[in-house]
Amino acid sequence: MGWFTPYKKPNGFNYTPRFFDPRKEALEQRRRELRGESSETDGEEYTPGQYLRTQREARAERRRSGADKRSRNSGIVIATAVVLLILFVYMLYPRIAELFVAAHGVPAETEQAEEEFDPYAPITIVPNDYKE
Repeated sequence: MGWFTPYKKPNGFNYTPRFFDPRKEALEQRRRELRGESSETDGEEYTPGQYLRTQREARAERRRSGADKRSRNSGIVIATAVVLLILFVYMLYPRIAELFVAAHGVPAETEQAEEEFDPYAPITIVPNDYKE
């Protein structure tokens, strides 16, 4: 029973391509170098899982950059909503309040009389024509 352990490592693959032409590969490598298309990893040997790791890291980087954009966009949306709310209160709220006051039947004359009264207006003195 010593051969059965839960910590067994997976077997590696010894894959060799079927149709490998080293001369053709060297020619294609040289052409890419002359055209300036060669990458940094062309001369390196393949390690298992290399492309999967690269794709995973690229995907994680895209997600991180997308989250940054979303957070910036949400800040812009909140700021825009606050500005629109302030404009609504400043421009439309007094008109809507007037409509509600008019709908409830409060006479407009009392509002005007209160608006016309100015406690700091100059007092007009009328001469007394009263005779005893």
